[in-house]
Amino acid sequence: MKNLKDIRNEYMLMQLDEKDVHPDPVHLFNQWLQAAMDAGVKEPTAMNLATADNTGKPSSRIVLLKDVTENGFTFFTNYNSKKGKHLAENPHACLRIEGKVEKIASADSDAYFNSRPPGSRIGAISSPQSQVIPNRAYIEQKVDENTRKFSDQATERPDYWGGYHVMPETIEFWQGRESRLHDRILYTLKNGEWKIQRLAP
Repeated sequence: MKNLKDIRNEYMLMQLDEKDVHPDPVHLFNQWLQAAMDAGVKEPTAMNLATADNTGKPSSRIVLLKDVTENGFTFFTNYNSKKGKHLAENPHACLRIEGKVEKIASADSDAYFNSRPPGSRIGAISSPQSQVIPNRAYIEQKVDENTRKFSDQATERPDYWGGYHVMPETIEFWQGRESRLHDRILYTLKNGEWKIQRLAP
């Protein structure tokens, strides 16, 4: 295997200046997301979600962004999962976007759940997410049972599954630059207005 210490990349295509960025970070985020989609980036909505339990012990995992508004960023999961339990104990999260987290309205979770393909709905119902299971056959059996159970009826969203909304308090944008002198622009929400600052690389 190649020596990991020898892996280097230089970033020379773009720059990011606090004097030129849009005053609204959500607007800038949407521009960057659209650019990623236009460039054909695979899974452009994948994001690393970091949470912590009530003792401060952290954990992170990948989730998919499903909505962006001026008020925040939405993802869906099992409320009984490890991240769901963390958020019940400590309703703050980080996605490179830091802020408080709350569950979205049940009707909105219903609408999204019902828009998912049948297999994804069955998967959500069948999986005791984050819990230890004996083997792969266990979850496959649950999927088979629920596929038969719901073959003639609509699958309703279980009450242990739904959406969360991360309400941003800080948002950081990172643009790689030459010689590791990267551009880092931090937006901080204070008294309803965004303050823009440059961070050292």
